[in-house]
Amino acid sequence: MMPTAPPAVPSRSGLRALGARRVSYVVPDRFRYGYGLSPEIVAVAARQHPDLIVTVDNGISSIEGVAAAQAMGIPVLVTDHHLPGDGLPDAAAIVNPNQPGCGFPTKHLAGVGVMFYLLMALRTALREAGHFAAVPEPNLAELLDLVALGTVADVVALDRCNRALVEQGLRRIRAGHGCAGIRALLTVAGRDPAGLVASDLGFAVAPRLNAAGRLTEMSLGIECLLSSTPEAAFETATRLDTLNRERRGIEQTMQEQAWDALRTLHLESDSGLPFGLCLFDPAWHQGVVGIIASRVKDRLHRPVVAFAPGEADELKGSARSVPGVHIRDTLDAVAARHPGLVVRFGGHAMAAGLTLLPQNLDRFSSAFDAEVRRHLGADELEGVVWSDGEVAPADLTLDFAQCLREAAPWGQAFPEPRFDGRFVVVDRRIVGGSISSSWFSPVPVAGNSMQSGFARGIRNRCVSAIRCAWSIGWTSMNTAGGVPYN
Repeated sequence: MMPTAPPAVPSRSGLRALGARRVSYVVPDRFRYGYGLSPEIVAVAARQHPDLIVTVDNGISSIEGVAAAQAMGIPVLVTDHHLPGDGLPDAAAIVNPNQPGCGFPTKHLAGVGVMFYLLMALRTALREAGHFAAVPEPNLAELLDLVALGTVADVVALDRCNRALVEQGLRRIRAGHGCAGIRALLTVAGRDPAGLVASDLGFAVAPRLNAAGRLTEMSLGIECLLSSTPEAAFETATRLDTLNRERRGIEQTMQEQAWDALRTLHLESDSGLPFGLCLFDPAWHQGVVGIIASRVKDRLHRPVVAFAPGEADELKGSARSVPGVHIRDTLDAVAARHPGLVVRFGGHAMAAGLTLLPQNLDRFSSAFDAEVRRHLGADELEGVVWSDGEVAPADLTLDFAQCLREAAPWGQAFPEPRFDGRFVVVDRRIVGGSISSSWFSPVPVAGNSMQSGFARGIRNRCVSAIRCAWSIGWTSMNTAGGVPYN
């Protein structure tokens, strides 16, 4: 099996539950081999003499790797959700809702979701064949905690199907039925499983799992999720937490270098800022460039590609986009207009990865900017904050907050409601350096209305009244004398 984490764990567990006698996995070192089923990875997998190679969350672009496996007499089953290129691998079977001609109703499944539906289809086929007459039929719902984690971590659109998968997985974790690895990761992150929401998976659990893949090997994250005892899970989760702290330190340094580079070029205030921006620093870590691209994209409101040195005298790039620019299609267009410029690429509408030769960076930067300009106008490069409107002071209650919480899960393409209004500052506290946290009350103040909103970032000055956009963020729901408070 050729997985990424966390889809690896439900894939392995599900196949074993359905009767597969020997299921092992190979996790590619992406710094050496890149993503997907490459011929080199096929050679590694072949040492285990497999009857079948199953790719999980990759493989749709692995034309050469699948051909290499076939040459060795090993059939390949590709399960993926990434967008295919012009050609498909000659695999024994391909399961991908985004391949041409696929009638599956949702096109937004994560890799873990694709595998989950494949497991359910396999169970149905085995049931119809009478397989479960002699053995118990497995309850695949036991995998939904991992499916929820993988769906949120992959930042796919939370359409109706994905919301159902995530909500059911969250319910299992809240009820104490999550795997030992997820529970341990929540513990080291300081999150209460009983009050878990989707954002806890996205901002507490997933970054710790991903830290292993970004800095070393993702197998450590898989090991954590496969842990059979709480003690083993906690030990591995602690190691992942340490790696995540290291990742955050590297990220902070790289962010500062990125802003310094922009200031040096006088680009942040310059009308000549490229519509499609490319950044490179020879000291950057290739495992963290995706985060840097995302941070810069959020601040400058335009597609960004961040590059770092890779193996074999190549540059590894990670791209992040904004609405209106399909980043994988943009890279495809650049590659088509400039043959040989891009070594390889792949990805989604909003995120992609690519490889360049160092001498082609300047050419690619110009070509990327030109291609983005075909899709975006200058007026689309301004940051826009969308609001669902004002909320009457009388409605700013814990009941209102709880109502929004119960309407979750919120996430990609199904964002948590954001409101706006005028507020007066009633208290401000310094919590670190020059950053203060302030408490606000709506204007006009109506009786004993709830002091609403917790805002950060007001620096070194008091504001008597402001207009701002806000959303409700939960830390925990506690009780004091029988009265709930946040």
